[in-house]
Order: sequence, then structure tokens, then C-alpha cells
Amino acid sequence: MTRISQISTVTDAARARIATARLATAHGVTAVERTRLVTALTAQLRQCLTKGGPWRISVEATASPDGDGLFVVEVASARTQVPDVRPPWRVTAAFPEAGGGSEAEHVADDPETLAEALFGADEDAALLLEKLDEQERLVAFHREELHQTNQGVLALHAELDAAGRAQRELFAAEQKAHAEAEQARGRLTFLADASAALTASLNHDAIVRLLPGLLVPRYARTVDVWLFNEDGEEGDDEHRTRPHPAAAVLAARRGRPQYAADHPGGLPGVDDQPPSALEPKRPLLCIPLLTRGAPLGVLTLSPPEERWDADDAVMLIELTRRASIALENAKRFEHNRDIAETLQRALLTDLPTTPGLHLAARYLPATHGLNIGGDWYDAFRQPDGSLITVIGDVTGHGLHAAVMMSQLRTALRAYAVDGGSPGELLTHMHTFLHHLQPDLYATAVIARLHPDDPTLTWAAAGHPPPVLRTPDGQVRTLDAKPGAMLGIPIRQVISDHTVPLPPGSTLALYTDGLVERRAEGIDPGIQRLTAALAAFRPADLDQDLDGAADRLLQPLLHDSEHDDDVCLLLCHIHSDAARIREAVPSGTRA
Repeated sequence: MTRISQISTVTDAARARIATARLATAHGVTAVERTRLVTALTAQLRQCLTKGGPWRISVEATASPDGDGLFVVEVASARTQVPDVRPPWRVTAAFPEAGGGSEAEHVADDPETLAEALFGADEDAALLLEKLDEQERLVAFHREELHQTNQGVLALHAELDAAGRAQRELFAAEQKAHAEAEQARGRLTFLADASAALTASLNHDAIVRLLPGLLVPRYARTVDVWLFNEDGEEGDDEHRTRPHPAAAVLAARRGRPQYAADHPGGLPGVDDQPPSALEPKRPLLCIPLLTRGAPLGVLTLSPPEERWDADDAVMLIELTRRASIALENAKRFEHNRDIAETLQRALLTDLPTTPGLHLAARYLPATHGLNIGGDWYDAFRQPDGSLITVIGDVTGHGLHAAVMMSQLRTALRAYAVDGGSPGELLTHMHTFLHHLQPDLYATAVIARLHPDDPTLTWAAAGHPPPVLRTPDGQVRTLDAKPGAMLGIPIRQVISDHTVPLPPGSTLALYTDGLVERRAEGIDPGIQRLTAALAAFRPADLDQDLDGAADRLLQPLLHDSEHDDDVCLLLCHIHSDAARIREAVPSGTRA
């Protein structure tokens, strides 16, 4: 359907507008689309009338491929003399195919028709405005929803940001706690290792030397240990003549750690003091070395950096307390060791002299530990002129073992007055020790020599066997069956053994500290002893038995620190013993 109208006046334009609106309504074009179409057409017709001349308007309703109809309005110039090169103006609107209206009638040129058309246009405008209001309300609703959504998004962002900050803070706190835990673990590990190193030594000088190596440079830049003697005075000339910080003196007097610096230390359990006049620019931490008695001294430290961490200071105070205990134990140990060694040496016998019979003895205390006081030797004459030589070892160490050794020595001499044999003497000592000290045991070897009898009589009780060198340089171990240890809860009678002892013979009595090593036992040591004794020339033993004793110890002890006492007693029959005895007047013989 195509409809064409000529327009040259405003009235023509109004009628064309009304006819187009009616035709669009007839074809089912919606009010909104119809209003849009008519409004656009009105604006175009106004422009056409302004330009002047006749105009042609055509309206066509056709079907579209998608099943709906298409309402098309075109406006073009109606002049026939001059062709219009411009394309016609066009506006379209869709309508349902089922609507297909009929041809609209001619619009009459009267006021009633125009008024009716005007009211129809107002109805379309009112409908359009209603649609616009509805859309505006819908837009307002969506705008409010969008606003609420934005507010929710902002709130969510704020919550996420707060959660992020909280997570970062928690992570930082966790990292800090982890670092503090690692530092605490490091301090505890250091404290345990340092304590083990300090308590492993029983030498107070070694402990003092160890402290700087433990603390520098991790926990201190400098370390000074100021020790007092038993009277509370400085223990050595170096510290006695050197001035000390006032804070160190206060620490010794008050028994509390002192911190000397130009700023408060804020360290727990530590008193703040003015900076030291000796080192005003360097903070000093002075910690007393306290014991159950008088203070041992003061440990003065300077920080590795500007100042100490509070936890480091607590650890240093605890380490100093443990160092104090280690020093006190070392001093007590050294004191007891000195007493035991003094008693031990005081009880060792001055060897008797007999023409043609030489004796040499050596006693060496343990190089470390309190393993002194149990080893002993003795040599004395019996009423018949026999020479008794004995070497023994009391179980246990220290002062108690030294005292017990002195009692055994005295008991042996008392029993020997009656002239008993070595086996009888050991049997008496066994009974004596069992009744005197049931929980203490001993080992011993007793050898009897007589100047006029070339026979050696000996007996052993749980002791390493004697070693005998014959004049031809051969060395044998006198390992005949010994008795059990002295003092064990059994009844025993210890037997005597004899062996020829011609001039030039050398008997070696010793304790296990000379030949026994923890890593290899006692037999290899006895083999080394026999080899060393066999290496001497006869003249060496005749002329210098004391020197031979020293040379005998050297190969046995040079490669090891012995952790037990060492006793050695050499008995040598001179190669020309008979002539020497004849040369001595009988009245002067011992």
C-alpha cells in the first residue's frame, strides 16, 4: 500500500500529519513508535515549508522478512523542472503483520477534524509521557539499586581492605613471633652448649679463658673476668694493679648486675649506673660471679652493638650464674686434689739404702680429673734383714682413698714386724680391709728380697703382675696365679711364689695407671713395659737406676694423658752385689 500527498501549505502539512498518524494507527504501530514517527515527520515538514515549494509525502506499509510489517514515510521535493539530487527524507516504524490496517480515509479540511487530530496527538503524548514516567521510575529504581549495590561494593571493599590489613598485621605478628622464637631457640641452644663447655672443665683457668671465646663477637665485643681469691681480694697481679669500673665494684659489693652507660639500660634485674669514667662512651654490663659463699669475681661485658636486647641480658646473667657454678666446682676440685696429692706425697716412703740393692720409685698424679690418692708404694726391712717392697692401688679416688691408703700402709708395716711372708701379709691385709671398710677394695703386690738369698718371693692380690728382667736382658712377666682383690667379701689365703734373682736382675712393680689405656686394655701396655725394660744395657741399670726409671716412663706415657695415678718401683740387684757388700763393714750394713 502506497499513499502520496502533495504539500505546499501549512494546512496541507497538518492534514498529511493527521493522515499519517491515522494510517499508522490503522496498521497497529504502537503509540510510542507512532508518536516518534509523527514528531519526526512534523519537524521535517516544518523544515520543508520553511524552504518553500511543493513537497511530496509518501506512506508505504510493507511486510519484512522476520514476519513483522514496516511502516515507511518519505518526504521529497515535488518540483519537476529541477531534479532533486538529494535522497528523500525517510522515517520508519515497525508494526505487527497481523495488524495490517485498511486504507485511511481522506482528512477533511474543517476545524472539527483538526481538533480531533489535536486531541489524538495529545493522547499519544500523554501515553508517551506515561511511558516516560514509567521508564523514569524504572530508571530511578535501577539507579537506587545501583546506588545500593555501589554502597555494598564500597562496604565490601572496606571490609576486604580491613581484612587485608588484619591479615598483613597477623602475618607480620606471626613473622615477628617466629623470629622471636628462633632467637629464643638460638639463645637456649647457645646457653646449653656454653654450659656444657663450661662444666666439662675442672680447671678454673681454662674456664676463664673459655668465656671470651664463647661470648665474642655474638653477645659481647669485649669480655673481662675479674676473679677474687679466697680472701675476697683480686686473684692475680694483672687485675690487682689494673683499675676496674665503679659498676664492677658495685656488682661485687651488692651481688646484683650493674649497667653503666649514659642512657638507661632498661634491662630486667639490672641496676642502672652512670657511665664508667674508664670507658665513658661504651656501655658496660657488670655481672657478679656469685656462689654459695663469697663472690668469686665479676664478669664485665661491652655490647656487640649499641646496647643489649633485654632477652640477651637475661641469658648472659644466667650464663654467668652457670659459669660461677663451674668455677666454684673447679676451685673445690682443685682444692681437694691438692690436699689429696699433698697427703699422698707425704705418705710415700723414703726408700731405704742397701749395699748392692738399688731402689728407684716414681709417683705421677693423674693429668686430669680427681683420680689421685689411691696408688702407693713402700719399702722397708723386716727384723731378719729381708727387704719388703710393696705397690698397691686402693679403689676410689681423692682424699678418702688417700686416707685409706695410709691406713693400709701402716697396717702392712705392723703385720710385717712378725716376719710374715708376702702371701701371709696380703692375707692379713685382706682381713683388715674387709672389716675396716667393707665397701672399699684394693690391689697389691708384695715382693721380699734378702741380700744373702738370690731368691725373690712375691705374692699378688688382684694387681697387674710384676715384670722381671734377668741379667741376660730377657724380660718375663711373673703372672703366677694371684689372689683376689683385698677386701672383697670372701675368705682367702693368698699364696707365695718364688723365682731366682741372680745379680744383675731388675724387678719392676707398677700400678695399672702405667700400662692401662681405655681404648686398648692392659695387655698391650704390659708388652710395652717389657720391651722398654729389655732395651736397657746392664750398665745403665747398675750405674743410674733413677735415670732408668725416668727413661722407662717416657715411652709409656708420652703419647697419652693418663687419667689415673702412676706408681713405679724398680728393685735392681747390682751385677757385682757380692763385692759391694764385702766392701761395706758389717757393722754399717743396714
